[in-house]
Amino acid sequence: MKHVYWFEELSKDSLPVAGGKGANLGEMANSGFPIPPGFVVNADSYYEFVKLHGIDSIVNDLLVSLDVEDTNKLNDASKKISNAIMSYPVPEEMADQIIEAYSRLKEKTGSKVEYVAVRSSATAEDVPSASFAGQQATFLNIYNDQNLIDAVKRCWASLFTPRAIYYRVQQGFEHSKVKIAVVVQHMVQSEKSGVFFTVDPVTQDTGKMVIEAAFGLGETVVSGAVTPDTYIIDKKNLDILSRHIAKQEWMLIKSENANVKAGIKPDYQQVQKLSDDKIIELAKIGRDIEKHYGWPQDIEWAVENDKIYIVQSRPITTLRKEVGDSFRKGVKMGDKTFEEGFREEEKIERGVEASKAKVLFKGLPASPGFTSGKVRVILDIADLSSMQSGEILVTQMTTPDFVPAMRKASGIITDEGGLTSHAAIVSRELGVPAVIGTTVATKQLRTGMVVTLDSHKGIVYEGKVDLTEIPRERATVSGEILPVTATKIYVNLAEPEMADKIAKLPVDGVGLLRAEFMVAGIGVHPNKLFKEGRSQEFIEKLSEGMAKIAGAFYPRPVVYRATDFKTNEYRNLEGGKEFEPEEENPMIGYRGAMRYIKEPESFRMELKAIKKVREEMSLKNLWLMIPFVRRTEQIIEIKKIMEEEGLHQSKDFKLWVMIEVPSTVFMIEEWCKTGIDGISIGSNDLTQLILGIDRDNASIASEFDERSTAVLRAMQQVIRTCRKYGVTVSICGQAPSVYPEIAERLVEFGATSMSVNPDAIERTRKIVASAEQKVLLERTRKIMEALKLEEETVKHTLS
Repeated sequence: MKHVYWFEELSKDSLPVAGGKGANLGEMANSGFPIPPGFVVNADSYYEFVKLHGIDSIVNDLLVSLDVEDTNKLNDASKKISNAIMSYPVPEEMADQIIEAYSRLKEKTGSKVEYVAVRSSATAEDVPSASFAGQQATFLNIYNDQNLIDAVKRCWASLFTPRAIYYRVQQGFEHSKVKIAVVVQHMVQSEKSGVFFTVDPVTQDTGKMVIEAAFGLGETVVSGAVTPDTYIIDKKNLDILSRHIAKQEWMLIKSENANVKAGIKPDYQQVQKLSDDKIIELAKIGRDIEKHYGWPQDIEWAVENDKIYIVQSRPITTLRKEVGDSFRKGVKMGDKTFEEGFREEEKIERGVEASKAKVLFKGLPASPGFTSGKVRVILDIADLSSMQSGEILVTQMTTPDFVPAMRKASGIITDEGGLTSHAAIVSRELGVPAVIGTTVATKQLRTGMVVTLDSHKGIVYEGKVDLTEIPRERATVSGEILPVTATKIYVNLAEPEMADKIAKLPVDGVGLLRAEFMVAGIGVHPNKLFKEGRSQEFIEKLSEGMAKIAGAFYPRPVVYRATDFKTNEYRNLEGGKEFEPEEENPMIGYRGAMRYIKEPESFRMELKAIKKVREEMSLKNLWLMIPFVRRTEQIIEIKKIMEEEGLHQSKDFKLWVMIEVPSTVFMIEEWCKTGIDGISIGSNDLTQLILGIDRDNASIASEFDERSTAVLRAMQQVIRTCRKYGVTVSICGQAPSVYPEIAERLVEFGATSMSVNPDAIERTRKIVASAEQKVLLERTRKIMEALKLEEETVKHTLS
C-alpha cells in the first residue's frame, strides 16, 4: 500500500487520500505557488493501523452507547482510545515509508536537522468536511524519526478528543466514517508572518485586499496575541491604499526545540514589518490564488530568508450571500474590479431595502445566511418530487425523507422545531439558510410566492429584499468616513432588540454583553428554575438573546459577561428572596466569580447557553468574560468548571476576566500565567474601590474621577504586564469616551481595545485615532533623537 504522497502527487480532487488541508496544499504546489515542501500520510493508513490492532473495536465498544453529556465518562472514553492509539506501534512498512519521505524532505531543504509541522487533515465519507474544522491537532517543530512517528499517532488520536467525540455524536455522524490524513511539511522559521484576506473581511469590499503582518512566527497573529500591521491594497492595480503600523514589543521564535517569546528592541517595535515591495509581491500571489480557486481566500503566509511562503489557504466562509454570488456568477478581473462588477449586478438584481420591506413573520435563526426565492409549500412527503432547485422549502417539520428536497432548496422555513431539530441540523450541514419554529409559515405562504430569508435574525420578508449591509467604515450617524484605528473600538450592549441597529455602526464587535437585562427579561431567579427542574427553560431563553446579538454582529466578536447581579438586584426576581441574603453593601458583597464557585448550578446553565449558541447555532464569535474576580484561585476553579461543561479555550473561543478589584492589579502577572486570553478593565468599579468612593452616593460622587493618578498607574501596570504575556487588554468603562486624555494614556500604555456605549462610538474612534497619531509622532521623535545622538557619538569617536 502506498502510505505517503508528496504534495506534487496531489490535487484538489485528492480529498479521500489527503484530507482537506493536504489536497489544498497539493493543488497549490502543482499550480506553482510558493508552498513549503512536504508530504501527506494517506488517510487509509489510519484505517489500516486501527484495524490491525483492533482499535476500531475498542472505539465501538466505548462509544456505541456513551452518554456524551456525562463529562466524566466522555473524558474517560477519550483517554482510553487515545492511550490505545499511542500504545501500539505503527506497522513497519508504513513507518519505513514515512521515515524515508522525511529523509528525502531533509535532502530537499538541505537542513542538518529538519523541523516539520505535523497537521491533521480530516476527511470523511458522505460527511461535509467543514463539520470537522478545528477539531484535530497540529504539532510544530517536530524533528527526528521517532518524534515524527509519535506526532503522526498523536494526530490520529486527536480524532477522539472529548470535543471531537461530542461534536460527532451531536451531529449524528458515525465515528467509523471519519478518516484522517496527516500533513508533514517543512517548518518555515519565519522572520515575518501573518494572514492575508483577498476580500476586506470587515466591509467585504471585493476590490480591496487586506494583509496583516508581524515579526516572528505566525501563531501570534492567528491567535490575536499581538496587534499586527495592516496594509490595504487595491486588487486591480495593486496600489497600497493604506498602511497602519502597529507597535510590537515581542515575537514568537524557535529556540532550540521550542517556541519562545523574544523581546524586540525598542528601535524596531514601531517599524513597518513588510516593505512596500514585499507587500506588492505578496498581494500578487494572493490575487493569483483567489483567481485560481475562483473564490476569496483567507491565507496564512510567512517570510524566511526574504522568500515568501504560503503556509495555508482556505476559502473565506463568512461572506454575505450577495458577495458570494458575485463570485459564483463569474464576476472576473478585467476592465472592472470585482467590486465594480458586483455593484453593476446589484443595480439589476437587488430588491427592496430591508428598512422598507414588509416582515411576514419571525422564527428561530437555525442556519445563518440570506436568500430570496420562490416558495414551495410541501405538506405531504408524497409531494417531495415537486421541489425544484433554488426554491425555498416551506413545511411543518422535516424528517430524513426530506433531505433530497432540502439539498435542492436555497432556503428552508418550518412551522415547528427547535435548534436541535432535524431541520436545524441538516440545514447547517448543507449551509442552507433556515428559519424554523415560525408556527405560521405553512398558513401564510403559498407556492410561487417570493420571499426573503434573513436567517441571521430569523426574519422572513415579503418579496425580494436587499439585505446588503451599510459598509462599516461609512456607517456613522453623521455620514462622515471615520478613521481606521489599530486600537479596536467595541460597543457595550445589553438588549438583544438593539443588536441589529447597533451592529450597523462602525464598531469592531461587542466588548461587553451584559447578561443582566436578558436574565431580568426571563424574570425568574435561575436557582428557582434549577430547583424546579426548569434549567432548560433558562438555557433556551438566554441562548436566544445571545444568538440575536452574536448573529447581528457575526463574524465580529461578542464578549458575553457572565451574570453580575448583586444580591439586592437578584432578590427582585421571582423566587429571589428564597436564595438571596440581605447585605448592607451589595457592591462589594456576594457577586461575580465568588458566586459561580459557591453556587455553580446557575453558572453552568449560562455555560450551556453559550455552548448552545456556538455549537448548535454555529455562532463561533461568542466569547466569555468573568466579572468581579478577587483571587487567582477563582480563575483556576472557573476554568475547571468550563472544561467540565465542554467549553475549551481556542482560537475562536476566548476567556476574558475583568479587572475591577484593586487586589487584581497586584496579582495581574499570576493571572496572566493561568492562561487567560484577555482582560477588560471595569474602570467604574476599579476607580471607586481604589479611591474608596461610592459612585452612587450623591454627596461624594463629585470626587469620583478615573483620571486620578492612582487609577492611571493601576491601569498602566495591568496593561503593560498583560502585553508582556500576550494577553489582550480592553476597557469597558465610560472613561475613554468622556476624557480624551485617558484614551491617549490607554493608547500609550498599549491597550488593544476600548468598549463604549453606542452614543460614544464615533467620538471615541476619533479620540483614539488622534491619540494614536500623537503617540506615533512622539515615538518617532524619540527615535530620531536617539539616531542623531548615536550619529554624533560615532562622529566624536572617529574624530
